This record gives sequence, C-alpha cells and structure tokens, in this order.
Amino acid sequence: MSDDNPPGLDLARLRDQLDREVPGLVAGPLTARVVEGGRSNLTYIVGDGENQWVVRRPPLGHVLPTAHDMTREHRVISALGPTAVPVPPTVLLCEDDSVLGAPFYVMGFVEGTPFRKEEQLAVLGPQRTRAIADLLVDTLVDLHAVEPESVGLGDFGRPEGYLERQLRRWKKQLDASRSRELAGVDDLHDRLAAALPTSPAPSVVHGDYRLDNVLVDGDDQITAVLDWEMSTIGDPLTDLALLVAYAEREVLDLRSVSSVSAAPGYPGSADVIERYASRSGRDVSALNWYLGLAYFKLAVILEGIYFRYSKGQTVGAGFDEIGAHVAPLVALGNATLKEN
Repeated sequence: MSDDNPPGLDLARLRDQLDREVPGLVAGPLTARVVEGGRSNLTYIVGDGENQWVVRRPPLGHVLPTAHDMTREHRVISALGPTAVPVPPTVLLCEDDSVLGAPFYVMGFVEGTPFRKEEQLAVLGPQRTRAIADLLVDTLVDLHAVEPESVGLGDFGRPEGYLERQLRRWKKQLDASRSRELAGVDDLHDRLAAALPTSPAPSVVHGDYRLDNVLVDGDDQITAVLDWEMSTIGDPLTDLALLVAYAEREVLDLRSVSSVSAAPGYPGSADVIERYASRSGRDVSALNWYLGLAYFKLAVILEGIYFRYSKGQTVGAGFDEIGAHVAPLVALGNATLKEN
C-alpha cells in the first residue's frame, strides 16, 4: 500500500472522522491506494496494517451531485445487508464536505475477484465458469426477490413510469451527443416508445449488473455485489436484459466491455434467461423489448464516449475504436424488436 495521500483522500482527516464516529476501529496509521475500475466514483482501499476498508467518494471536480450520490449508495448497501444479497458491511457515511471535499462512505473490505476478461475464467475451466455464471443469475434473482418496503427502501425510487423515464433519459443523452448520422437510431427509439410493455412488480434494480461488478472468492462464491451507483426501485427485467446484452459482446466485437461471456463454459443468452425465469417465476415473454432498450442504452453510452473523444475531451487507449461499435448495437436493437 502507498503511504501517500492519493488525490481526493486526506488520510489524517479520514482518521479523525473514523476515530470520532467509530472509536477503536482503526488501530494504526492509515495507508491507501486507489482502486481502478468502477463507473466514475473514486474507490480507495485503506488499511491500518491489520484491517482494511473501502472508501467511496465522487470524482474530483464533480458538479452533478445526483449522479454521484454517496447517500443513496450507502443506503442501498446498508439496507441489503441483512438479505440474501451479498454486499459489503457499511461502516460510516459522511455528508460533510469539509472532511474530504465531498460526501463519502466507508465499507468493509471484501475479498474476491471481479472477473472481467475471458482469460481469467478460462484458467478455471468450463465447469467452474458455468457455476460462477449460474450463481451470478441466482444472485440477481435474490436481489429482485427483496421486498423494497421490508428493508426500508420503499421510497428509494419511483417505479411508476420507470420505463418511460429510462427511454426519455437515454434519448436526452443521445441528443446531447449527436455529431454524426447514425442510421437507425431514431427508428430504434421510436420502436421502443411505441411498444412499452407493462412492468412486473417493482424491485430493487442494480442498474449495471454484470460479472465484473461482483466479487468472486476462491470457492467460486459471490462475496459482494458492488457499484450501486445506478440502483433504484424499478423494473427488474431491465437488469436481466442488460446482463444478456453484455453477453452478446462476441457477436458485436465489443472490445470495450467485459469479455467473460466468451470463456468456455459461460452459458448462452437463452440459458441465462431460462435460469432467471425458472428461478424467479417472472414472465420474460416481453424480454426482446428490454433487450432493445439495453442495446439502445449501450449505443448511447458508447456514442457519448465517441463524441467526447472526437472533441478531444477524452484520451486513452481504445477510445478511437469505440465509435465503430455504435452502429452494430443500433442494428441489433432494431433486429431484436422486429422479432417481437
């Protein structure tokens, strides 16, 4: 671990806050390191030589607090603690900007690997890979089985009109990123808007559920579901559809997202959907619409990245290729909706 204060984390102030709020928790001098990954919030592993914790805070220079709401993340993780959904134990929420310059929360450190690459699973073999992928689906079923009111999350979101708001939100994002002609993207939006399904009973929705957002231990058990930035109360089938859409990366050659679904033993989309349906008891007959929405969402996200890259606002390896991945997503979304 580094002894230096990483950007956005003043260890002396953090120590003072922990000693004040949780006396006796920290036994020695704190060290910290930044964790790579996550959607946008900053994550640090902090230790005192005996124990480790994880600190989450918004990115430096954040201007949209609703997009990096530490209170919401802390609330949903705390609420799910007593349920069958594996989450890290929460330690402390600090909404006082004067401590670290932004709200933050501290949770317990959980051992495990966030599998992102095909090669990571390939060394485990097909049977273990299949078992991990099945457990990923089962954990999603467990999440969607939680009654929001029973864990104090009854007011965590507005399930009425959830799908309409999702579609509106991603259309707004698309319009903000328009810099070139994208064949079929408006047709995809219009098809989705014209065929909104009736949502099943609302549940806690993760919002970005995939294998590299969970930790898996050496016994192939999921030890924690992470990255709750997009969580709310909404339509559970949006989580399932996004999980399936990510698994189509080999069809679309989406090198910019996780490649785990290409590993030998990883179940195909039909198997994932069937396992979810049989274990949850939910009707998945309208899933093609949700898949269309997932492809639209992914296309808009990638177009936004391409837009920022083309304006010189984003630098880094691989960004030059992202623009080429948008059109195939749009085409697949339209093709999927035509199957309805």
